[in-house]
Amino acid sequence: MPLSRATDMTMAEAATWPSEFAGEGTGHGLRGRRREREVLDRLVASVRTGRGQVLVVRGAAGAGKTALLEYLLERADGCRTVRAAGAESEMELPFAGLYQLCAPFLDRLDGLPGPRGDALGVAFGLRDGAGPDLFLAGLAVLSLLSEAARERPLVCVVDDVQWLDEASARTLAFAARHLPAGPVAVLLAVRPCGIEHRLSGLPELAVGGLAYGDARALLDSAVTGRLDQRVRDAIVAEARGNPGVLLELAAAMSLEELAGGYGLPAAGRLPGPVEEGLRKRLTPLPEPTRLLLLVAAAEPTMDPVLVWQAAGVLGVGAEAAVPAVEAGLIESGRLVRFRDPLIRFAVYRAGSPHERRMVHRALAMATDPGTDPDRRAWHRGRAALALDEDVAADLERTAPAARASGGLAADAAFRERAAELTPDPAERAR
Repeated sequence: MPLSRATDMTMAEAATWPSEFAGEGTGHGLRGRRREREVLDRLVASVRTGRGQVLVVRGAAGAGKTALLEYLLERADGCRTVRAAGAESEMELPFAGLYQLCAPFLDRLDGLPGPRGDALGVAFGLRDGAGPDLFLAGLAVLSLLSEAARERPLVCVVDDVQWLDEASARTLAFAARHLPAGPVAVLLAVRPCGIEHRLSGLPELAVGGLAYGDARALLDSAVTGRLDQRVRDAIVAEARGNPGVLLELAAAMSLEELAGGYGLPAAGRLPGPVEEGLRKRLTPLPEPTRLLLLVAAAEPTMDPVLVWQAAGVLGVGAEAAVPAVEAGLIESGRLVRFRDPLIRFAVYRAGSPHERRMVHRALAMATDPGTDPDRRAWHRGRAALALDEDVAADLERTAPAARASGGLAADAAFRERAAELTPDPAERAR
C-alpha cells in the first residue's frame, strides 16, 4: 500500500521537531533522553564532591520525569537516597508530603535547636503545640538534611510536586532556595501548574517531547504485532513526542487498528467520567463541526486532503473547524488534529450509527481506488447498512493488499467484515 499524503506531511513536519533530545536511551522511559541523563550525571558527580545541588525537573504528564528520577537514584552509588511523592488524595493533609521526605531522619529531631525542632515536631504531630511556624519548619528541614549529609552525600527526590499539600510545597520550596553548601541534592519533579511561581528562579531541567525518530523507535519497540507505517506516523504526530501518551495510544488500540487502522477507534476503552466530560464539550458544537470531527476521527491516518475531501462530500466547509478550534478540541490550521488523543475516541463513540455510516461512506467516496483500494474497501464495509455482496467481494479482493502492509490482523479484519456482509451462507462459511 503506498504511503498517503498524511505520511508525507508528517515527515515534513518532523523537520521542525526538537533535535536536542536525540540519542540512545536505556529502556522506554529514557529513550532519546541523552541530554537529560548527562545533566543528572553531572549533578550526581557534583554532590559527591560536596557541592549542594537543586534541580526542578519540569514537564507534562507522561514526559518521563519519573523515569529520569529513577535513573538518577540508580546512578547515585555511594549516596544516601530519599524519595517522596505528592498524592492527589493527600493534598488536604498538611505536611503529609514533607513527612515522607523527613521520616528517615526524625531520630535526629531532638538534636535540633529548640524552636526548629519544636516547629517540625508539631507539624508531624510528634509534639504538642499551636500551628507550626513554616519558617522555622523550613529551617528544621535544612538542618536535618545537612546533618544526614555529614555521613555521606544525600540525594532527595520529590515526584509529583504539583500534588503536594500546601504546607509541604511551601516548606520544600523554601528549603530548596536556601540549601546550604554541602553534599546535598534536592530534585523536584513537577508538571506545569499553579505552583510554578514558588519554584521560579531555581535551576531547571525542562523535559519536552521526544525527537521524531526517537518517538517512532519507542513506538516500534512497544508494539509486538504488525504496525502499519501510516498508523505509526499518525500516532507519533498525535502524541507530539510525549512518550507516555505515545505508549497509552498504542496500548489502547486493537491489532486491527495498529495493522492499518482497520478497526473502530478504541471502542469501549474510555473511562465513564472521562467520556462524559468530553461528550459535554461536543454537544454545544454545530452539526457541521461535529461531522467534520467525526470524519477526522474515522480516518486513522488523518490525511488532511482526504479528511477535507470527505467533508466536502458531506457539504461541510472549512468554516466548520472554527468552533472546534475555539472550544480547544483541535488545533488551528489545515490539519484537523485533535489536541487530546482521547477526544478522537470520544468523538467516534458519540456519533450515531447513522452518522458513522454516513462518514465512512464519504471517506470511501473520497479515497482514490487506484492508490488506496484496500482503505476504500474498508470504509465501504463500515458504511454498509445491510448485506451487500458487492462490498463483501471488494473486501475479500483487497484483503491481500491490506495484509501486505498490516499483516494477518489486517487480513483477518477484512475477511471478517466480508463474511458479515455476504448474503450467501456458503460464502460466509468459506
